Amino acid sequence: MVLRMSRLLLKTLRDDPADAETTSHKLLVRAGYVRRSSAGVWSWLPLGKRVLDNVSRIVREEMDAIGGQEVLLPALLPRETYDATGRADEYGDLLFTLTDRKGTDYVLGPTHEESFTLLVKDQVTSYRDLPVILYQIQTKYRDEARPRSGVLRGREFQMKDAYSFDLAPEGLAEAYRLHREAYTRIFRRLGLDFRIVSAVSGAMGGSASEEFLAPAAAGEDTFADCPECDYAANTEAVVFTAQVPAAADPGPVEELDTPGTATVEALAAAVSVPAAAILKNLLVKVDGEITAVGVPGDREVDLGKLAEHLAPATVEIVTAEDFAARPDLVRGYVGPQGLSTLGIRYLADPRVAAGTAWVTGANKPGRHAANVVCGRDFTVDRHLDVVTVEAGDPCPRCGAGLRLDRAIEIGHIFQLGRKYADVFRLDVLGPDGKPARVTMGCYGIGVSRAVAALAEQTADAHGLCWPAEVAPADVHVVAAGKGGAAELAARAADELDAAGLRVLLDDRDGVSPGAKFTDAELIGVPRVLVAGRRAADDVLELRDRRTGTREDLPLTDAVARLRGA
Repeated sequence: MVLRMSRLLLKTLRDDPADAETTSHKLLVRAGYVRRSSAGVWSWLPLGKRVLDNVSRIVREEMDAIGGQEVLLPALLPRETYDATGRADEYGDLLFTLTDRKGTDYVLGPTHEESFTLLVKDQVTSYRDLPVILYQIQTKYRDEARPRSGVLRGREFQMKDAYSFDLAPEGLAEAYRLHREAYTRIFRRLGLDFRIVSAVSGAMGGSASEEFLAPAAAGEDTFADCPECDYAANTEAVVFTAQVPAAADPGPVEELDTPGTATVEALAAAVSVPAAAILKNLLVKVDGEITAVGVPGDREVDLGKLAEHLAPATVEIVTAEDFAARPDLVRGYVGPQGLSTLGIRYLADPRVAAGTAWVTGANKPGRHAANVVCGRDFTVDRHLDVVTVEAGDPCPRCGAGLRLDRAIEIGHIFQLGRKYADVFRLDVLGPDGKPARVTMGCYGIGVSRAVAALAEQTADAHGLCWPAEVAPADVHVVAAGKGGAAELAARAADELDAAGLRVLLDDRDGVSPGAKFTDAELIGVPRVLVAGRRAADDVLELRDRRTGTREDLPLTDAVARLRGA
């Protein structure tokens, strides 16, 4: 069909929205694809809905190709299922909750592991019914405290979530492989530049986990990759594997008078050592219990990594009130030596290895200690990789220096195992006639987020520039000027439509050619066909939106060229 701009619900804007920071936020609003309804909630207008539907279509085609069966589950779900798995607490304030008139508690689903597990428990009774792959494309909800970046991070969003059910780990591994390959095809068809990286499972649970990331300056994820091998991982999943040499003859512990040096910077200056030689000790509360975390002074604790290591425990930073309640802990001067006698567990980064010597707190006001040796003067209860990753850190695989980049998470796949099956007792009758527990996988794609990621990666200085398969139309026909231009544009649109192409026709009266061209560049359809200065000769100008190349073609040649594009 021909989509006529004279009748289209479309209002383009010349200026960026005042609150927009990212390219996709600015351009999707300016080009009339989306409009803000409230904080983190967006309406998809006709052009935007077409792009969203095209992304969904590609996802469906590839999911169906691996045997996936599409279903649609409710968004309104009983809270008790999330309480049963503990995810209500894990999500915390991110979970939208409500209570009906009878006092029953519900949530608006952020993901649907619980519901799919219960569905299969109800429908699948024998190993002969397995394996099963189910998926849906549905609206999800998360009560983000600071929704931002337009549809990149909203409170309501479109997501494809799929779940595989198998009898044995080998079946789960095969389902994981199928989804990994399907995702690769999906993102290639969408025209996205992406990386597959090792990841952590988070609130989903499970073991093996990989993310599909689209590199972009607007990304909220940081990933590391190696220029010498194929290693790539979300920074929360990077592990430190290098050997740390022991100190050579560090000597006995020496207590230092260091008043006014409660920070690493002040201490380094006072005792003339680099920050890397200082052992910084951060106090946190793990399920309310004070715990110390030791890291080199030139590094910061990645609280996300720490929380992942200690999940499902809750991790909080110790407050001034906590210090006031524990006068045996001296703020700014805590050292690991003697903490065990205070009943405080000591965790440390792998760089705090046996035999390494440090300058650290002496557990006295205004005092530090030098030559404090790990394994001699203090012990580590558990080594955890908890520091923020920095560019140049050694690759866990080959040792080369890692690179860091920003990216948008567009997909995530997990081998869940039996986490949810155990909670809901998802069993089938096995080959031996006995109950057998089912194992699961979970596979998500951010459908609406993929639209924003495409906008981030493909836009240029003039506007959006969609890949052909997701664009709202195959060709944007523009009637520019007089002398039969409008009639030629209409004929071209009809012939292109008859040839099976999706056509956007700018047939607006009273709009200057310059404004139409500006809108065509902003809207970003990959091919633009202009009926203008040579309309009287039935000649049109074919423009490539991305390259800017132009070519004059008779109508019949233009239709043939676009049909074969």
